Amino acid sequence: MSRIGNRVITILDGVEVKEENGLVTVKGPKGELSMKLAKQIKMKVEDGKITLTKTSETDEANMLHGTMNANLTNLIKGVKEGFKKDLEIIGVGYKFAVNGNKLTINAGYSHPVVLEVPNGLKVEAASNTEITISGCDKVLVGEFAANVRKVRMPEPYKGKGIRYKDEHVRRKEGKKAAK
Repeated sequence: MSRIGNRVITILDGVEVKEENGLVTVKGPKGELSMKLAKQIKMKVEDGKITLTKTSETDEANMLHGTMNANLTNLIKGVKEGFKKDLEIIGVGYKFAVNGNKLTINAGYSHPVVLEVPNGLKVEAASNTEITISGCDKVLVGEFAANVRKVRMPEPYKGKGIRYKDEHVRRKEGKKAAK
């Protein structure tokens, strides 16, 4: 049984939450997000607090109870504060370049890799080896950051590649250590 689903969600200042016909809309200073509420879950808004309750005791309702609570919490935090991921690229000649809504990555291939930045996201380059991806939708920020990282994942021998700022890449010795 989910205990996360039983958490009471506090609506932050400057955030407005509405529910109409199973669609939850959250508006705030950073933007507007919406989410479809599961049929087995009912939402109640009172005194700046949201409680989610299950309409049935099925396994599916139990699973969705905590998921809906976590997703709604992320929507509220996203429109108020936003989310961000920092990435860095390590390697000789490896670099990022941001031009409008295009991200160009030189990562050791014979050609630069060009990715289009999705609507609702902002990519800023702190230097030519570091970028920050920010936006109000946690899923979109994480998915785009993962796609950028997938261009050249960090390898364990020299540590070259694209990694998250706080990521630790476990290094291996290589063939020299065997002798």
